[in-house]
Amino acid sequence: MAIDARKDPATRTGAYRRIGEQLGVSSEALRTWVSRAEVDEGLRPVTTTADADRIALKMTLLPASRHFR
Repeated sequence: MAIDARKDPATRTGAYRRIGEQLGVSSEALRTWVSRAEVDEGLRPVTTTADADRIALKMTLLPASRHFR
C-alpha cells in the first residue's frame, strides 16, 4: 500500500504520514519497514536483512574460531 502510494505522483506527498495514521503507526516506522522490504525484495542495491544477519553471526563466531587455532 505504501509503496504504491509513493509511486503515484498524486499521492506521493505525505504518503507515509497518511498511511501511518490509517494503520496506527508512526510515519518513520512505516518508512523504515518499507525501506527494509524494498531491500529484501531486491529493489534497492544494499545488503538484505538475511545477508546482514548471516554476516553478523559470522563476525560473532570469528573470535571463537580463532581461539581454537
